[in-house]
Amino acid sequence: MMRALSLLLLLPLACRLPLPERAEPMGDLPLVWQTPAHSTNEPPSDWWRQWGSDELASFVAEALKASPNVKVAQARVEQARLRAELAGAELMPQASVSLEGNRQQNNFIGLPIPGDTGGVLTSRSTSYRLSFATSWELDLWGRIRAGQLAALADADATGADLEGARQSLAAHTARAWVLLAESRRQTGLVEAHLKIAEASAQQAQVRYELGVRPALDLHLAQTHLAILRSQLEQWGVAKASAVRQLEVLLGRYPKGAIPEPADFPRPLDAVPAGLPSGLLGRRPDIVAARLRLLSSDARVLEARAEWYPKLSLTASTGIASPELERLLDNDLSVWSLGANLLQPLFAGGRLRANLKLKESMAGEAVAAYRGVVLNAFAEVETALATEGLLAARHQKLESAVALATGTLRLAQDRHGRGLEPFLTVVDAQARITETQSQRIAVQRQRLENRINLHLALGGGFVAANPDSVSQKARP
Repeated sequence: MMRALSLLLLLPLACRLPLPERAEPMGDLPLVWQTPAHSTNEPPSDWWRQWGSDELASFVAEALKASPNVKVAQARVEQARLRAELAGAELMPQASVSLEGNRQQNNFIGLPIPGDTGGVLTSRSTSYRLSFATSWELDLWGRIRAGQLAALADADATGADLEGARQSLAAHTARAWVLLAESRRQTGLVEAHLKIAEASAQQAQVRYELGVRPALDLHLAQTHLAILRSQLEQWGVAKASAVRQLEVLLGRYPKGAIPEPADFPRPLDAVPAGLPSGLLGRRPDIVAARLRLLSSDARVLEARAEWYPKLSLTASTGIASPELERLLDNDLSVWSLGANLLQPLFAGGRLRANLKLKESMAGEAVAAYRGVVLNAFAEVETALATEGLLAARHQKLESAVALATGTLRLAQDRHGRGLEPFLTVVDAQARITETQSQRIAVQRQRLENRINLHLALGGGFVAANPDSVSQKARP
């Protein structure tokens, strides 16, 4: 990325035509986020490491190394780099050397040969030529340099795309791991309540057979038991899907062999207070969009320069001799110098159409850049707002679980003394199961939202290196 920005600084010195002038596409943007944060903690840049899970860190490292999508992005970066090298080669003189050998015979039909009345006059000759030629187009208007700048910007944008693919892969890996952890906790919760429900159903069966309780109690207990068994199967399906999704992300065959995580990671640190909006400048899709905007402006300059004369210098030297061993004899050397000035006069509207096309593509790049930046701000603001809402919901669910636990104990006690019907107990059991399940789901949602926040910010909460291109590409 530094190459493209450095070349942008040097471009006005080498070109008579300036890059198109344009105002900042996004106008004034807020310096800090509208949604407040509540801490000054600074997690590390590798945001997944703050969760304290060596297993997750190992999974992310494996995914980044083995993912086919990352390998495709790496190949595209290499291709873009080579295209930039090809564009830069046009600035250098072109040189070639050739060695030619020729032997020919000429017949002079109709010319008399002394002493021979029926023959044909012939002539044979042999020649050798060693030549060296060079040509160089003087980039008077910056056409070639503009093309090189565009190619370098495209290559750096492709590098940003690679970084975006890596971050997206890390986020998908973390999400799959979190979903797998949730499925384990939800399965354990259902299994625990299933044992209680089985005991209740057995008691209801015994009491019904003794004629102590009505058939309704037995049906209620069996219905609650069937619902829990169904939920257990449901989470088994979710676990199988999460395991295979994670294996695909790791580049493994999806055979469902990854062990379940022991539990959710430790509680996350709060989002630091006063996060600057400039952190978005390191976000890969914004960096790529900004570089592609630079590339499109350079393409406009390149198209404009096509209207101006092209001046090329040529030079050649060589040696021609009828004898191969005399090709290094300076007495037989020949040389030439030349200059070629080409001014386009009529191209059937091709130059005008090409310029309009490049200007239209530049306008598209501006709109794309605006869309990427607005979407980035929306994603961060949404994640910050959701952070607080989920934290509040989690706190309320903690209170709800405590209340549901007390309600179940009271219902069981009153039912045992004949003061409440069995329906009250079943309802209390269902409520505590649902409330605890929602608490686990909210824990998973909070982790996923934190993943979304890091993905939206383009990394951790710590500001990027001031010398990096990310800071220079700040929206």
